Amino acid sequence: MEAEIIIVLAIMGFTIFMLVTELVRIDVTAILTMLLLTWSGILTSSEALSGFSSNAVVAMIAVMILGEGVAKTGMMSRFSKWLLKRVGTKKSSVLGSLSLSVGTLSGVIQNIGAAALFLPSIIDIARRIKVSASVFIMPVGFAAIIGGTLTMVGSGHLILTNDLLESAELAPYGLFAVTGVGVALLVSAILYFLFFGKYVLPQGETDGKLEMTEQEKVVEAFNLKKDIRFFRIPAGSSMTGMTVEETGIWTKYDINILALANGKRPDYAPWRETELKDDHVVALYGDQGRVEQFAVDYGLEEAEENTLFDELNDPEESGFVEVIVPPRSNLVGKTIRQYSLRRKHGTEPVMLFSEGKRVEGDFSDRVIKTGDTFIIYGPWNSIRDLEESEPFVVATSVHAERKDPSKTWQAAGSFLLAIVLAMAGFSISIAFLTGAMAMILSKVMTMQDAYKAIEWKVVFLLVGLIPLGVAMQNSGTAEFLAENVMGVVEGSHLMILLFTVALLSTIFSLVMSNVGAVVVLAPLVVSIGLLAGVDPRPLVLLAAVNAGNSFVLPTHQVNALMMTAGGYKTKDYFKAGGGMTIVFMVVSVLFFYYFFF
Repeated sequence: MEAEIIIVLAIMGFTIFMLVTELVRIDVTAILTMLLLTWSGILTSSEALSGFSSNAVVAMIAVMILGEGVAKTGMMSRFSKWLLKRVGTKKSSVLGSLSLSVGTLSGVIQNIGAAALFLPSIIDIARRIKVSASVFIMPVGFAAIIGGTLTMVGSGHLILTNDLLESAELAPYGLFAVTGVGVALLVSAILYFLFFGKYVLPQGETDGKLEMTEQEKVVEAFNLKKDIRFFRIPAGSSMTGMTVEETGIWTKYDINILALANGKRPDYAPWRETELKDDHVVALYGDQGRVEQFAVDYGLEEAEENTLFDELNDPEESGFVEVIVPPRSNLVGKTIRQYSLRRKHGTEPVMLFSEGKRVEGDFSDRVIKTGDTFIIYGPWNSIRDLEESEPFVVATSVHAERKDPSKTWQAAGSFLLAIVLAMAGFSISIAFLTGAMAMILSKVMTMQDAYKAIEWKVVFLLVGLIPLGVAMQNSGTAEFLAENVMGVVEGSHLMILLFTVALLSTIFSLVMSNVGAVVVLAPLVVSIGLLAGVDPRPLVLLAAVNAGNSFVLPTHQVNALMMTAGGYKTKDYFKAGGGMTIVFMVVSVLFFYYFFF
């Protein structure tokens, strides 16, 4: 054995040990690996730094930007609501639906793109049904990886497989040659997590044990009502033609109109001079007895369901905040009427505390003092505008991101452009970087937003580990391992040969690129197949399929992307991915044994 091979094997062992134990951060481990390969003379400086210019790293950066742009439009948030209406809030139903959706999409676009597109929606759904996002993110990420085996263009290493077969003078495979095994793998993965997910995944704080959100803390602290009632103004109602203030809603009933609509996007916190008309639907907030009395007095008809007001019942879209009037505020000495809070900011003041006491009844004309505290309700976009204004200090943390639905088509178009370019033959990095730049040029996001979207921990993880794959190929370590393992199983039963090919491909895919694993293994597998009297074509395809069996370590691009979002550690991938790796190998080998040989 050559000294170079011994050194590479030692560095590989050190890297795997450090990634599994996490004695230091995984990105630090990756950079140490890169440096060790240079210090030991295995790689030149340019080879060690090649990760910075690799397609995988550039594609990862572009995908992060695209994912952030899509999230900013609220497009995937709307998908979340649609999905939950269809499948309900049961964890197993949501997990199955998301995994099928992502896996199927991954069959026709690059799996990293499918994962990035759905990540904001996964997080949003987890919040809505009050479970830890870690329950969904890893399984859906695995589904995205497996989805790459649904067609021969689903992943880079499968695309390359036909070229390798042709170079060995063997017939290439058709587009759907792997669809059968891909479907079997995807279904197996979903069943694995449905039955064993609670044992292998970090559950976080779930169900009733989740820590209270900032919104829930505000609601509890001020004993706020959670129910918003919707009523339609029928023709002939005495309310028709009145302004909001003329109804006496604040002075007589001490309740609030949070929004009103007439078949269009709602007008939040309508101005006091807004005229009410037939068929207007009003969203009322306050004591239920007073709300009902108001409805009876004006002959209003209750409207049970109104999709125009989805935001009002969605804690991800709107809520209560506590705002304080600071000493420097130009609101001091004025009244709410004079300032026109509703007209300027589209938010509704529902409570006022002054000098430590709650002000009862209508406070529209009360002179505001320094330190007065308002409880205000409105969409988060309006709250953020209020936060940036001078008269108030928003004391409640607003975690919801600002969304701009008007840019939905630009964001969707940019993502679609990236996918079309990738399918047209451009490299993934160039295709997705073009899509990211299209988002910036179409003003879906600013360049500063794009920089903030990049998770540098993930970038340096890939940058540091890519040189390890280069070292394994350049030093002959990969070929040395493959030849020795194949030499042992030569002449064995077909099932043993298939398992060996699958295992070797799986191991290689963890420490080098999927493409690199196939490049190294394909010639060896062809030779072994010919010597054993076995058709080498399906052997090469089996190796290519198992090059996507990358679940044990967060070294695959999709796993790296999902790791931070899910709050996972390497040991979580080792635990859940270990079981998934076994399932993947068993299903793929049995499928090939019975259907390809």
